[in-house]
Amino acid sequence: MRVDLIIQNANIVTLDSSHSIGKSVAIADGKIVDISYERNLHEHEYNTHPGTQIIDLKGATLLPGFIDTHSHLLMYGEMMDYIDCRSPFVHNILNIAEKVYEKAKQSLPGQWILGWGYDDTLLEEKRHPTRFDLDLVSPNNPVFIRHISNHFAVANTKALELAGISRDIKDPQGGFFGRNAEGELDGVIYEFSALDRIYPFLPVPTKEESVEQIRRASQVYLSQGITTFTDACVGLDKGMEEIEAHIEAVNTGANPMTTRMMISSQLLKGNSPFAGYTASQLQEELQKRSNGKIHLDSAKLFQDGSIQGYTAALREPYKSRDTHLGELIHPQETLNKEVLDFHNRGFRIATHGNGDRAIHSIILAYQGALKQNPKENHQHRIEHVQTASDEDLKAMKVLGIVPSFFINHVYYWGDRHKNIFLGQKRASRMNPLAEAKELDLLFTLHSDCPITPISPLFSVWAAVNRVTKEGYVLGEEQKIDVETALKSMISYGAKLNFEEETKGTIEIGKEADFVVLGQDPLTCPPEEIKDIEILSTIIGGKVVWEKEMACISN
Repeated sequence: MRVDLIIQNANIVTLDSSHSIGKSVAIADGKIVDISYERNLHEHEYNTHPGTQIIDLKGATLLPGFIDTHSHLLMYGEMMDYIDCRSPFVHNILNIAEKVYEKAKQSLPGQWILGWGYDDTLLEEKRHPTRFDLDLVSPNNPVFIRHISNHFAVANTKALELAGISRDIKDPQGGFFGRNAEGELDGVIYEFSALDRIYPFLPVPTKEESVEQIRRASQVYLSQGITTFTDACVGLDKGMEEIEAHIEAVNTGANPMTTRMMISSQLLKGNSPFAGYTASQLQEELQKRSNGKIHLDSAKLFQDGSIQGYTAALREPYKSRDTHLGELIHPQETLNKEVLDFHNRGFRIATHGNGDRAIHSIILAYQGALKQNPKENHQHRIEHVQTASDEDLKAMKVLGIVPSFFINHVYYWGDRHKNIFLGQKRASRMNPLAEAKELDLLFTLHSDCPITPISPLFSVWAAVNRVTKEGYVLGEEQKIDVETALKSMISYGAKLNFEEETKGTIEIGKEADFVVLGQDPLTCPPEEIKDIEILSTIIGGKVVWEKEMACISN
């Protein structure tokens, strides 16, 4: 047997059905061809060649590569070039204004100034910045700053004028334009249906710039051990340009990961480029143009917004707004019709739902489509699933719907959900992982990067410990064990991607996608999981990122 790579002296956590722990593995042509559970494999046992590598891990842990099932890689790369307005880098609106002022001094008149990451609930003023705040420091440059949730943004007067957004504009279904007490626009724009009015006027990077953004973001993903990822709404901001950038990035090697795409529903209907395509036709086109490196994941829809923005659709009012329930983006009949269309065209559907009323609405739409056109193993998805009730989870199990939980919310927003938005009882049930496990429901975890930093180990830590930023354990009864949490970032992801035969465990015949860790998450103290060092990432038997390997020799 001719091999390209032998890994020795490893603690191999295979995640197979027997919970096997291996010691050494051999790889040929990107596939696992041999595993030893008790001794090291050696080069004299195989046919080798001058490029055959021997890697001695000296006891480090080898896991299957992490599978990120919901993040926004291109958006993340793009935002690396924006003004960073995240807490704790900014404390108040003045800090944001100062950053905008400095950028304006370096910019030509009329040049866009872009920022991201502010969180109104963490600013000292406890409000969004407004166009009036931004006009003071940038009267001659259009300014557009995204909220950390990406569901809201603030634009200055110059930007609103360029987009043709004036006082008499009407609010669209599922979104609205903020106004002051006098009815004047304050520059805050809520939800994608309203943001769509300004997106076409934002500067569009060249393909070369977008590919470079993907390259930089990919390096961060690789540094976290990710070998397969799903970009969770390709085409949302810039349409087909985003698809073209992804294709160019994989074809040029800027992105070595296996790439999966949720395609924005806007590109699949009306007069859009893929209107009328079946899922198999779109998959074939993506595969052909990317040399098999890009896969279609699903059609991406939205049915509500963000809990921290009061736009998630809840069954019971928000804690701090006792008459406010949030809104569904689509009337039920409209959602039913759109879901049925995509379902009939063969698409797996992934729909954003944070509030329990939105989650129930999505379930009804999926249920209706499946009743009219039954399909086994469809694995339609619900994204984030923050406040799913036990009845919702049971319905998902019966219908074969897969939830992907935004577990990082527990740490980053758990305290505010408990104190401001949801109250103790509902916040403690947020991301009900233990209930999902008890139902034997297939599920995954995600970071929704750049909404929160990309880190599968952090997500595992959050699922196991459920600790908030202020150190409060939020929902002790919803904790899950480490092995289940790891599987939700690896083998469950492979199953969700219909790739369980080739990925997700370390077994002979599967792809040689690995992550090397400085500690074993199964045996280290649970509270330390998020701090485990990523030493190396291997895709198809090739080291694509490394911190410092113990020994690599030819």
